[in-house]
Amino acid sequence: MSTRRLIECVPNISEGRDPKVIAAVTQVVETVEGVKLLDVDPGAATNRTVITFAGEPEAVIEAAVLLVKRAGELIDMRKHSGAHPRFGATDVCPLVPISGVTMEETAAYARELGRRLGEELGLCVYLYEEAATTPARRNLADVRAGEYEGLPARIGTEQWKPDFGPAKFDAQRGATAVGARDFLVAYNVNLNSTSVKRANEIAMAVREKGCVARDAEGNVVRDAQGEKVRVPGTLKQVKGIGWFIEEYGIAQLSMNLTNISITAVHTVFDEVQRQADARGLRATGSEIVGLVPLSCLLDAGRHYLAKQRRSTGVSDAELIKIAVKSMGLDDLAPFDPATRVIEYVLEAGAPARLVDLSVRGFALETASESIAPGGGSVAAAAGALGAALGTMVANLSIEKKGWEERYEELDAVAARGKGCLDELLRLVDADTDAFNGFTAARRLPKSTPEEIAARDEAIQEAIRGAIRVPLRVMEVSVEALEVAALMAETGLPASASDAGVGALCARAAVRGAGLNVRINCPDLADPGERAEFLAAADALVQRAEELERLALAAVDTNLA
Repeated sequence: MSTRRLIECVPNISEGRDPKVIAAVTQVVETVEGVKLLDVDPGAATNRTVITFAGEPEAVIEAAVLLVKRAGELIDMRKHSGAHPRFGATDVCPLVPISGVTMEETAAYARELGRRLGEELGLCVYLYEEAATTPARRNLADVRAGEYEGLPARIGTEQWKPDFGPAKFDAQRGATAVGARDFLVAYNVNLNSTSVKRANEIAMAVREKGCVARDAEGNVVRDAQGEKVRVPGTLKQVKGIGWFIEEYGIAQLSMNLTNISITAVHTVFDEVQRQADARGLRATGSEIVGLVPLSCLLDAGRHYLAKQRRSTGVSDAELIKIAVKSMGLDDLAPFDPATRVIEYVLEAGAPARLVDLSVRGFALETASESIAPGGGSVAAAAGALGAALGTMVANLSIEKKGWEERYEELDAVAARGKGCLDELLRLVDADTDAFNGFTAARRLPKSTPEEIAARDEAIQEAIRGAIRVPLRVMEVSVEALEVAALMAETGLPASASDAGVGALCARAAVRGAGLNVRINCPDLADPGERAEFLAAADALVQRAEELERLALAAVDTNLA
């Protein structure tokens, strides 16, 4: 399933006491279209402010360049002091993948950001963590060793030559570390206890660092070199301690999950629950501090539904509900996904989408005199309905008494259908966006030979987009047809007609989107590209017609 491409940027600037400077630096972020400022967290003791914003990768990089530029103009490192390690006006500027972007891609974006800071701003830039160019620079502490005061001596050496920018000490701005890292989740688990000791026992049992080994008499165990022996905890990439929360009168485990692709939030909750149970305690709930990627909650919802042997191919809203209830995320305070999930926060205030209209509203908008939505968006909507029906039959089949042994098989089908549904809903608006992109390209200036050439290339790329989107509708609708055909044959017999209608909708989507491919292909300048697109569309139509025959034959058998 395709998702919106989103990354987060978390620059830390070396100013936490002057609100005017902090405001001047942060306000440049939202001057970039498509970027949203999520959080500004100043600290007086550290004299440091952590800023968080997110959006499409290219827009985030643009906003980061503007922010770093402004910070370098307003912050003078010669006058800076604070409790936190630092070596630059913008001390660190990590990028974090949120959705639709791999860590490898995020590292490439970080390197591009570093290049721009070095070339456009003349800033001394070091790459770290996943963006690092050498193993010696992966660890931020190594990169920042000696802090600002140590830069003059280090920066001119071959070992610590900057990755980008001049190898020359910049007294006012210092240096900036640009990196790529995974999303860090601050996560607390509540216990039915007031004992900090018991909470710390559990924290040491689960955190990666573990605890110091002790013998039967309670003495610290040391190795042959006299170093303390540590017993590692059960969870990788997890840090944690136990403490008492006066406000709620409970003990709590406070943890940082530094790589949620290695250890997920729900994995932590389950393990804390297990460790608590072994000590006669119980995890009563938990809380996520700050924002969280949607994938965290969806993965948790699927995990707990699978444990219940219920379908995981359900709506995102249902998955989130199950996650919240299973981990007790509303134990201490209400958990509102609209304000706690990064993707939902970014969507707030965005222009209305076709897919969010009511059925009546979508139909009336289609019938209006506006050119879009047109046949492409309607084809995607038809495909989405076909995918929804195939998924529904799979979900109903999972609940059939006596079919419990088919859970894994049917759940996989339901999840596959849900993936098709999500993708086709996205494509409803993507088709209209592609049309709008073509219109925008045609409006580009054409006063000079250079402008004409740029306009022609933009038009050709827009045409490719207007072909690729309906071709993707065809591909996903064929997969939805496969789901519907399978459910017509092996799903709940009482719902065979539903599977049949799903197959018809999906087949209509394939044929309809195919017409959009055909009508746009003649505008392509490259005959080889035209032939390739048309051949792909023809193959998908043939596959769809074959699947439709199989699905309707299975329906007829069930209805006989």
